[in-house]
Amino acid sequence: MNVKIYSREAMEELLKDSVLESTAVISFYDPPTKRNPNVTEPVDYTGKCDRVFHVCINDIDIEILGDYGLTYDTYFPETDELAEFIYKAKQDGCDIICQCEYGQSRSAACAAAILEHFYGTGISVFADYRYYPNQMVYHKVFDALGKVNT
Repeated sequence: MNVKIYSREAMEELLKDSVLESTAVISFYDPPTKRNPNVTEPVDYTGKCDRVFHVCINDIDIEILGDYGLTYDTYFPETDELAEFIYKAKQDGCDIICQCEYGQSRSAACAAAILEHFYGTGISVFADYRYYPNQMVYHKVFDALGKVNT
């Protein structure tokens, strides 16, 4: 299983000419905030990919969860469902693309968690200067993957 990281812009460019066969996509996008009261629409994968898991979460650090009315337990509640999605994709022989707005934080953290869980190589994402993996996303996904009964 190949795990790749994409930004919104790179993914939209790829989708112009490609259909993602044997690929599962985890697509992160931004919820409304005080600075931006509109939900950022997720990338449209219609007709391009049949397996997409959308995640609407802020790219924030643990220190400011309270500013958003969240706790560690209430941040990213979809992780168990996401872990099942990831395991199913792997079982079916799919590659996985993790995509977020800039392809640096949420998607990188998710990819690192997947790589660490299955192959013990998640550190490669943290060591790559292009990425700034979100620590909470990484730990939430990694922990959820560890709970899946296979």
